[in-house]
Amino acid sequence: MKKLSLLSLLIFTLNWHITAQKYFTKTGHISFYSETPLEKIEGNNKSSNCVLDLSSGKMEFATLVKGFQFEKALMQEHFNENYMESTKYPKASFKGQIENYKIFDLNKNDKIVGKVTGDLTIHGITKKVTTDATFNITNGKIDAVSTFNILVADYGITIPSLVKDKIAKSVGINVSAKLEPLKI
Repeated sequence: MKKLSLLSLLIFTLNWHITAQKYFTKTGHISFYSETPLEKIEGNNKSSNCVLDLSSGKMEFATLVKGFQFEKALMQEHFNENYMESTKYPKASFKGQIENYKIFDLNKNDKIVGKVTGDLTIHGITKKVTTDATFNITNGKIDAVSTFNILVADYGITIPSLVKDKIAKSVGINVSAKLEPLKI
């Protein structure tokens, strides 16, 4: 009986330690912005998942492409059907690592600026990206923010010649996530 109790305590402690190392959100915000002299296009998705493993500095984002909202319904329809083919490629994701990572001290408020490198998958194509990221630690919670640009052609997204002057070849992407300890 003592061995069973000790084993249960060990498993509970190990499980608590593992989950205490991961921070998570289901409400990460990803937006993108494209501007040309003829048209401004902005899409927002406020239901992206993010996990940050504090023991290693590894992080992952995942979002459903159909979750992006636009000011104009026609833009949203064209985005999903003509450009992103969201039925065929329903998800975009990022799997990466904070470079030169050292464990965050969650007991003090802090602002940590660094680089994140990883694989960004959009439209079924994966490319290595490196971007600056800021991690604001406040009261034991982490706000992660990053801004970077991608070329739509790098991800196999074709722009028809009829609208090539309305859609920029480079798109700005903003990512923000308010992370809290993962609870199992």
